[in-house]
Amino acid sequence: MTFLDLFAGIGGFHLGMEQAGHQCIGWIEWDKFARQSYQAIHDVEGIWNASDIRTVRANELPRADCWCFGFPCQDISVAGKQKGFTAGKRSSLFFTVTGLIRDLEEKDRPSYLLIENVKNLLSINGGFDFLKLQIELDEIGYDVEWSVLDSAEVVPQHRERIFIVGHLRGRRTRKVFPIIQGDREANFRSDATNTLTTRYGEAQGSGSYVAESEPPKVKQAGNLMNTKYFGGNPQPGRVYDPSGISPTLSTMQGGGREPKIIANPHGYNKGGTRTISPTVTAGSFKDNNFVQTNILAGLRIRKLTPLECWRLQGFPDWAFTRAREAGLSDSQLYKQAGNSVTVPVIKAIAERMELP
Repeated sequence: MTFLDLFAGIGGFHLGMEQAGHQCIGWIEWDKFARQSYQAIHDVEGIWNASDIRTVRANELPRADCWCFGFPCQDISVAGKQKGFTAGKRSSLFFTVTGLIRDLEEKDRPSYLLIENVKNLLSINGGFDFLKLQIELDEIGYDVEWSVLDSAEVVPQHRERIFIVGHLRGRRTRKVFPIIQGDREANFRSDATNTLTTRYGEAQGSGSYVAESEPPKVKQAGNLMNTKYFGGNPQPGRVYDPSGISPTLSTMQGGGREPKIIANPHGYNKGGTRTISPTVTAGSFKDNNFVQTNILAGLRIRKLTPLECWRLQGFPDWAFTRAREAGLSDSQLYKQAGNSVTVPVIKAIAERMELP
């Protein structure tokens, strides 16, 4: 399919859609620094673009199968003033997009709309704003489906966002949600992080480690829940083999729940103290002797680097390098990562979007 990238930012939609096999034929972005990164990252030479969606006319837009956009969330986010997207100036740009669609003849309208925003869109103003969104899309000819997806299913960060897919009535489009994937072995990218796989030394918690660049794998040994979720299955219910690398954790997986590991019949940790410890919760046991986990005082948690923030959003390192080499400051790189969508989430959705 072809797609337009509106409120494009640094192109999280662009990358995810491209990775799913779709083609960008136009983009719109207001922020000059985001435009600088977008042009450095993506091959957009000769592709139609504009900076201000408020000045664009419908007859100027390339005809595309899908419009992708995460309209500004400042008036909706719990971190903002929560004016709502009907009262706030930024988030009301949603209606600028639907106005462009209204001005198009039906044959020229996109078959799909892929919309992203903060989860609070569902509840702000008592849910009235979300109802208004549905009514607006219905009036311009779109049936909608939506789902709240958590980036933690595909990258190591919690980031819940609502994704809305609009289907133009009369077109043969495919239902997207729910996104269900079967149990699988998770592959970790070697360019995202080296992983400790071998240790030397007798004492637990000391000795030297070897970091290998070969992509390690987390062995998922089972699942405690029958329900399958986006990304494979629910994180709290997964069971891991401790001889593999620790899975990504999310604040003890919520509610004090601990990661599940394989233990021998006596309840000891498989592998004992001579291998890298499985995910440590309070301590571990070896031959009925409690091994206390050492806690070092006086240390502080360091700040994530801009590169790490981009990785957490699923961007490849080469994309960050291009933006950095284009002259973007650290403050802009941090901001751009925070404003972006998570690339693998977009890819997972886009893989289910197709036309006959």
